[in-house]
Amino acid sequence: MTLSRRAALALPGLALAPRAARAAFPDRPVRIIVPFAAGTSSDLQARMIGERMAATLGQPVVVENRAGGGGTVGADAVAKSAPDGHTLLLGSNGPLTNAPVLQARLSYDPAKDLAAVAMISRSPLTLTVRADSPWRTVADMLAAARVEPGRIAIGSSGQGSATHFLIEQVMAVTGVRFTHVPYRGSSVSVPDVIAGNIPLVMAEISTVLPTAQGGQTRILAMSSAGRMPIAPEVPTLIESGIDLTGGSWAGLVVAAGTPPGALTALAAAARTGLANQAYRDRQAQLGAEIVAPQEQSPEGFAAWLDRERASIRATADRAGIRPE
Repeated sequence: MTLSRRAALALPGLALAPRAARAAFPDRPVRIIVPFAAGTSSDLQARMIGERMAATLGQPVVVENRAGGGGTVGADAVAKSAPDGHTLLLGSNGPLTNAPVLQARLSYDPAKDLAAVAMISRSPLTLTVRADSPWRTVADMLAAARVEPGRIAIGSSGQGSATHFLIEQVMAVTGVRFTHVPYRGSSVSVPDVIAGNIPLVMAEISTVLPTAQGGQTRILAMSSAGRMPIAPEVPTLIESGIDLTGGSWAGLVVAAGTPPGALTALAAAARTGLANQAYRDRQAQLGAEIVAPQEQSPEGFAAWLDRERASIRATADRAGIRPE
């Protein structure tokens, strides 16, 4: 017996089956919410990966800037969005790992309210001095710091920033003490090194490199796992005797509860973008690393985030950093 289309649609539940079978993800444009202003490094990372993902997903990927609260406003919006995979967050250190140890009344729980999709980049930080500094190496700097503990000031891009936490980790690993001087970004701290107001800074490579190339600063070491093609003459912290890596990073997350199929499709699109040679070349120009393949998967990125949150929590506890 063959049912007419009208008769089939009249049967309970059967009318929904063809639609469900045909449903595909994504079925409309995808948004990447950047929790910082347009023109920032996070904004650039979102636009770069969004363009590549759109080609794979077959839908436009639109970047929306929603700044405020050190990235927490945009993160909260994604945490409370419909868990259907059509709204992503370009997450980073601040809203995903640092905010929980800095803000006592955070409006979302990054570990429970957001689900990992893929890490997309990591940018190393640098220990940098003025070009005429007597410290030629990290060993020189550490020797000076041990002579008078706490006398040497070191600038960061802000209290609770990636640069601040790495400073605390350096002090924990080496046993030296610096006086931490938080600034409102590396665009302020680096000029203060050049002016001679502070002798040392932990800063992003993207900010420091032009000043090093211009002969104003000297990079003692960077926090990457290996030497960077953009500055192959600069040793790593590990090569310099400090067993640490770290830096600023960016990754994609969605609201918790997003269907596994959507997570898989988004991660696959991100991996395809990360494999594109033009994309990789542009990341190298920016001084960013392409992350390991396992960190490009939802499971791998989630595991990495768990480890990073534990590390940040331990660093905050050692340093006496308390949520406010």
